[in-house]
Amino acid sequence: MKKKIITISRQCGSGGRYIGEQLAKELGISCYDEKLMDMVAKASGFATEFIEDKGEHMTGSLLFNIASSLSYASNVFYGNGMTIQDEVYLIQNRIIKELAEKEPCVIVGRCADYVLRDRKDCLNVFIHANEEDKVDRAIHSYGMPEKDAASILKKTDKARYNHYKYYTDREWGMSDNYDVCLNSSVFGIEGCVKIIKDIVEMS
Repeated sequence: MKKKIITISRQCGSGGRYIGEQLAKELGISCYDEKLMDMVAKASGFATEFIEDKGEHMTGSLLFNIASSLSYASNVFYGNGMTIQDEVYLIQNRIIKELAEKEPCVIVGRCADYVLRDRKDCLNVFIHANEEDKVDRAIHSYGMPEKDAASILKKTDKARYNHYKYYTDREWGMSDNYDVCLNSSVFGIEGCVKIIKDIVEMS
């Protein structure tokens, strides 16, 4: 297996996280999503909820980040002049690189495709889906209110786009940045898992 690291970038509601988890299970390797957030939280001193909420959504504005994290006020400054988001991003990068060196794995989100861009053993995947399917999944699987689901999905993806652009100067979701782009509305969740698994096993 030459492609031993699989990064999964995904639209909100596309099922990308579940695809990553199922893929890892079938390949018999670790999946880092929530576990990665726990590791970043432990290393940074921030609460896991803060890392989960802001780790892919933080903007370039220090004032915005401080205002958004008042409940974690004791951890806002590190004394090194860095913004909250830069500190979290650098810690996250270090952990992602350490994981890639340590073992074959699936890494969901967190700009992992960019962080590991110099490695030749990565397969970078982007999962997207049709709007109606994303909204349906958001309501029935994620428990979002029906009247707000479409708006929440849009805002989440916009935040991911801005975060990715800010740190990579690349366009999030642009096919040129990935090895494989899959529409989970067309292939289904299990179909996406099978396609990625086949590519990994062929490489």
